[in-house]
Amino acid sequence: MRLPNWLSPHLAALRAVLVFTVLLGLAYPLALVAVGRLPGLDGRADGSLATAGGRTVGSVLIGQSFTDADGNAVPRYFQSRPSAAGDGYDPRATAAGNLGPESVVDALTGDPETSTQSLLTQVCARSRAIGEREGVDGRRPYCTPDGVGAVLAVFRADGLTGRVTRVVSVNQAAPATPFVTTWAGVAVEVGRPGHDYVAEGGVVTPVRGDAPAEPAVPADAVTAGGSGLDPHISPAYAHIQVGRVARERGADPAAVRRLVAEHTTGRVLGFMGGPAVNVLKLNLALDEAFPAR
Repeated sequence: MRLPNWLSPHLAALRAVLVFTVLLGLAYPLALVAVGRLPGLDGRADGSLATAGGRTVGSVLIGQSFTDADGNAVPRYFQSRPSAAGDGYDPRATAAGNLGPESVVDALTGDPETSTQSLLTQVCARSRAIGEREGVDGRRPYCTPDGVGAVLAVFRADGLTGRVTRVVSVNQAAPATPFVTTWAGVAVEVGRPGHDYVAEGGVVTPVRGDAPAEPAVPADAVTAGGSGLDPHISPAYAHIQVGRVARERGADPAAVRRLVAEHTTGRVLGFMGGPAVNVLKLNLALDEAFPAR
C-alpha cells in the first residue's frame, strides 16, 4: 500500500525524533553516567565531596565558612576569604558584590540596618579585624585607624577651585574622631547621617595615610571572589593564620606550616592564576593531625 505523499515527510520526521531521542536522550546520558562511575572519576562525578568521621562535611569545590553560630571565626580553623553569596558561601545565591574601585563613600543613615558600606570601608574593616585576630599589622592605604575608608569631602569657594571652605570625613560619624584634624588649614568635621556630601558639592578626596605599600593582610583576605564560592585562599593568607591555629591546637607552628605547604597547589597549567590553598582540605588535615583539645 502506497502512503499518501503528504504523510511520508511526517513519518520521516517521526523516525528522526525517535532515533535521536534514543541516541541523545538515553544512550548519551547513560554513557556519561557510566564514565562517571569509573574508578578515579566517581568522586568528582558525585561533587568531590569530603567526609570526616563517616559524614559528609562539604565539597572541595565549594568554599564554606568556619565560624560559630554568631558568625565569629572559630580560632582553631583556617578561615576562608569573604563571600558575597547570600549570607556567605550559599550555592543557591552565587554572586559577586558588584562594587568597584570607585565605591569609597558609605551611605550613613544613622541606623546600622539601613546604612551601607562602600567597598573601601568593607576592605578596611576586614583588614583591621584580621590584623587584630592574627596579630599582624592590619593597616592599609586609604583606611582610617578605626577601620573605615579614609575619604574627605572637600568643599571649595568656587566649586572645584578656590580656597577650601569646609572638609568632612564622610565615612566617620559622631562620636568618631576625624582621622585628620585639619585639611588645607580647615578643621575636619565628621559626617552626619542622612547627608550626601557629594551631592552637596563636596569633592571626594581619598587620603592614603602612612600605611605600608604592601599590607601584611593580603588582598584575598579582604575581598570576595567573583562567584562567592571560592574554596581557596592564597598561601600568604594561610601563613598569617599559622600562629593562631598552632596556638589553639597546641601544635608546633613548623608542623602546621608543613601542612599548609602540602595543601598548596601551583598555577593551573603552570601559568594561569596563582598558588592556592584549599581551606576545607587543610582544615580536615588539621583535625586528623592535631585534634582539637
